[in-house]
Amino acid sequence: MTSTERPVDASGQFAIGGDLTVNRLGYGAMQLTGKGVWGEPSDPGEAVRVLRRAVELGVNFIDTADSYGPFVSELLIKKALHPYPEDLVIATKAGLTRPGPDDWRPVGRPEYLRQQAELSLRHLGVERIDLFQLHRIDAKVPLADQVGELALLQKEGKIRHIGLSEVSVEQLVEAGEYARIVSVQNLYNLAHRDAEPLLEYAEANGIGFIPWFPLATGKLAEEGGPLAEASRAHGATPSQLALAWLLKRSPVMLPIPGTSKVSHLEDNLAAAGVELTDEEFEALSKGA
Repeated sequence: MTSTERPVDASGQFAIGGDLTVNRLGYGAMQLTGKGVWGEPSDPGEAVRVLRRAVELGVNFIDTADSYGPFVSELLIKKALHPYPEDLVIATKAGLTRPGPDDWRPVGRPEYLRQQAELSLRHLGVERIDLFQLHRIDAKVPLADQVGELALLQKEGKIRHIGLSEVSVEQLVEAGEYARIVSVQNLYNLAHRDAEPLLEYAEANGIGFIPWFPLATGKLAEEGGPLAEASRAHGATPSQLALAWLLKRSPVMLPIPGTSKVSHLEDNLAAAGVELTDEEFEALSKGA
């Protein structure tokens, strides 16, 4: 395919853990589920089409979790894409339980994390999970026990690499005492940059940084705002500019915009071809 047929190839590459090379613009599969990230999607056929179209456009990094549905997202990925392309990296997570819609509760007991890893292996239809992430640190369980169980699963060959989600630099450093951590996933976007210290630490140590909720633009996209002006200059949408800003921000940045519609997916992934000048990048950074 040409670059226009596979726009995501233009996003650059990053090697997760040093050996899983992916295009930096990926896809987050949370929105494939029902309302409140609960149950089946309203249009299962469109969900399958979104996943297949993402891969066609060059996405080879898909992020999901056992708690999306629960398990609905993982099962849709298997239905749409199994047997998987050789270069496709699927990351999943465990550590949040789901009593109901929009309800998320951390559980990090080692036996629970192991159970969920085994279920994810089955639901995804794989023998080893490429990247298994602790979805939240459970304050009731020692971090050594939570990460230690993932290290045991890794030693057994059931997971390849270990990542963390919503952590501080201090927690990342502590977790690194019990296992090699290759990625972190925190809330981060042009309008919300509280995780800046974590991003800087990740970049300095070659750790992948997966920003969730990457498309938030807030007031930046309003008429007269820096995003609106840059959008006109590039003939791009504010969301595309927000993704382009993330890609330029750091070489370890792995944005995973999610959507349940093919049309939105295509718009999002076109961001890989948007190149901001240094001046535009600075203007957007200061405008936030």
